[in-house]
Amino acid sequence: MTTHSPGGLPEAVAAPRPATPDDAAEIVRLRSDFILSEPLDEQWLGICRDHLALRLQPGGDARAYVLDAPSGGLAACALGLVHPVLPAPKYPKGLAGRIHAVATEPAHRRRGHARAVLAALLGHLESEGVTLFELHASADATPLYEEFGFTGDPALMRMTKIRQAEGTAR
Repeated sequence: MTTHSPGGLPEAVAAPRPATPDDAAEIVRLRSDFILSEPLDEQWLGICRDHLALRLQPGGDARAYVLDAPSGGLAACALGLVHPVLPAPKYPKGLAGRIHAVATEPAHRRRGHARAVLAALLGHLESEGVTLFELHASADATPLYEEFGFTGDPALMRMTKIRQAEGTAR
C-alpha cells in the first residue's frame, strides 16, 4: 500500500501483522493514551495488559492487527472482540465483532496506518464468519469507518449502566 507522507512524498505502509499476547502492553497503552477520556494509571494498565494477553491467545475472543513503529513499539493497532449473539439471517453463525479500539501514535498519523490495521482486522473477522460489526466512533473517526461500510442508526441510542465495583474508588 502506498500513501503520502505529511510532506506529500509517497511512502510504503508496511503490512499489518496479527497481534500476539506480547503486543498486549502496547495495545493497551495506545488505547489508554489516545482513546480513553482519562488515561489509565500504571495499576490499571497492568490489569488490562494481563487480561488482553490472555484474550489474544489461541482460543481467546480478542483479535488485533498492529503496525510496528520503526523506532520500536507500535505505530498503530486495531482491536476487536468476538462475541456470540443469537443467529439471524444477517448473521447466521451468530458471531458479532465489536471494534474495541483503533489507535495510531500521533507521529504516525495521516499515513493510512489506521485504515491498514482496520482493513486487516475486518478481513480476519469476516474470514471467521463474523457478519455483524459494532463500534463507537468519535466524530473525527467517523469518515474512516464509513469508508468500510459502517453507518449510524439514529433510531439506536447508546445507554450504559456501570455498577461501582466493590473496593474501587468512585
